[in-house]
Amino acid sequence: MDSKALVSCVLLLHLLIVLGACDIIPKAKDSGTNAIRLQGMDANNPHRNDKTHHVAHVHEKKSMHDPSLSSSHMMHQMDPRATVFFIFDDLKLGKTLSILFPDGDPSPLSSPYLWPREQADAIPFSLAKLPQILQHFSFPQGSHQAQVMEHTLRACETKPMKGESRACATSYESLVDFARKILGLNTDIEVLSTHRLAKSNAARLQNYTITEAPERISTLKMVGCHNMPYPFIVFGCHYQPGDNHLYRTVLSGENGDRVEAIARCHMDTSQWSHDHVSFRVLGIEPGTAPVCHFFPAEDFVLVPSTSSI
Repeated sequence: MDSKALVSCVLLLHLLIVLGACDIIPKAKDSGTNAIRLQGMDANNPHRNDKTHHVAHVHEKKSMHDPSLSSSHMMHQMDPRATVFFIFDDLKLGKTLSILFPDGDPSPLSSPYLWPREQADAIPFSLAKLPQILQHFSFPQGSHQAQVMEHTLRACETKPMKGESRACATSYESLVDFARKILGLNTDIEVLSTHRLAKSNAARLQNYTITEAPERISTLKMVGCHNMPYPFIVFGCHYQPGDNHLYRTVLSGENGDRVEAIARCHMDTSQWSHDHVSFRVLGIEPGTAPVCHFFPAEDFVLVPSTSSI
């Protein structure tokens, strides 16, 4: 098996784990990506996930793209995952950046599969219902787990920015519905994610050098989805219209890691909150420079496949 085929297999496995069900759409030779057709999970769907009650410990993981995560809180914690942010001018061949690419967690938050809609919808998902939710999962009020779940619910109910569309997908179907609402009801959807090409040791903050010229991915619309800490898989997904660019590149770490990374660049941040963590990390003000970020392995981007454009 050649290296390109191996990368494709690894990416496909990742998508199967993240989304739970997919059909491969044939792509042009040497396109370098895999597309998936997001399909409904009805009773006759052989890919349907019927796993139940795979609830694990809720960890203190916060998404760097969580709108409720203030810069003051982040800088007080000095979480190295905030290093995924950088300015657009740094996205170039030979540039060295200090970054932590977290390992994709296969098990710490929940089952590796999105729940089907009827299972997810059987449990309330709102801040007002938090006591009932805690009782369902047998988490005491005031516990660490309760605090993390409250944080996620509060983030999911935060008002979107002007022009932004946002949803927290608690099931496979809700993820599909939101993606198709933004990208088109009959659109074939491609999933893009960051993955490791070579791994030396456990993930750590280190210097990475961009060793392949960043390739811009042609798309007019994109939906970013970020893994939220909860007793089962929840993805916070959002679409922000305007001038947004998507890139693929390869970075090589000083300890031997190699990462094929997906980066999203927001060319206009003038509507962002001054308290957004990226501005404190980068030392800039809203609207003064395009802000980019790499997607960690547990997050992904949904775009129309090239066959749908």
